[in-house]
Amino acid sequence: MAAIILRDVVKRYGKGRTELQVIHGVNAQIGDGEFVVIVGPSGCGKSTLLRMVAGLEEISGGQIEIGGKVVNELEPAERDIAMVFQNYALYPHMSVFANMAYGLKIRKMPEAEIKARVDKAAAILELGHLLERTPRQLSGGQRQRVAMGRAIVRQPQVFLFDEPLSNLDAKLRAQTRIEIQKLHRELGITSLFVTHDQVEAMTLAQRMIVMNAGKMEQFGTPEEVYHRPASTFVASFIGSPPMNLLKNAPGARPDTVMGVRPEHLDIGPSGWPLRVETSELLGAERLVYCRLGTEQVIVRTEESAAAPAPDTTIHVAPREDKVHWFDAASGKRI
Repeated sequence: MAAIILRDVVKRYGKGRTELQVIHGVNAQIGDGEFVVIVGPSGCGKSTLLRMVAGLEEISGGQIEIGGKVVNELEPAERDIAMVFQNYALYPHMSVFANMAYGLKIRKMPEAEIKARVDKAAAILELGHLLERTPRQLSGGQRQRVAMGRAIVRQPQVFLFDEPLSNLDAKLRAQTRIEIQKLHRELGITSLFVTHDQVEAMTLAQRMIVMNAGKMEQFGTPEEVYHRPASTFVASFIGSPPMNLLKNAPGARPDTVMGVRPEHLDIGPSGWPLRVETSELLGAERLVYCRLGTEQVIVRTEESAAAPAPDTTIHVAPREDKVHWFDAASGKRI
């Protein structure tokens, strides 16, 4: 196990007039044994950052340290990391056992040690009854567990996950998230996990790095990021549905943006007059989509509350201790 330290990490492509900078001075310290999720929309630089830690992308500037050693110039094989990819990257003609054991055989590890490591990983991931099958005989979720097992047997300092659940359906994604959490509790290996799915980030992370256009917008626990977003970007990206961000709400000044989450707006006899557009029933809760002038406002209510009819007016009041303020020009939290 090992801490990961990123110091002013920069990535550029091209030179001169064609130069494009995609990572802008990221600084972060991931503790020994910590599970950190890097989350952000497509094109924000999250996978590029992970690939620089792995050694699959050259570092244009700054420094990456793993386990107290600067790894900028080290090859991937010298960094003592194991990576789990989105596409599983299994050998189709090999059995599950052979896929999990392959990296150890290349390192000329004794057969008895290989079998012991594979059997242990298979037990952790409940793959023992599948060891003789080939990947084409497995479901997507089982293939992903084999890919994780191949990483586990390496016994690396660091696990790197690059959107490993993207090819799974919603039910399998939820199930595999639980398995990854259990795996981390059991092994305690420092882990970096990349995803564009903020639900995955919130449920898996001990801390999370929120990326936007190559910059780190916020680094904190899921609770910190959700309850005290550092910017309007974080406020709008983390949370489903996202935070309401209003420039023209009562009490807002011209140079500020008011933020309030849908669950912190209470329907009552007085407050902001909202014109109802539609509503959605989501099992135990209901989302009511409204307009305050030209701005959309989402209100979350309990399923038992009556659904307001479209084109009617409701009144809502924000809970004063749950209101957020942001600078309109920079988007940063005030």
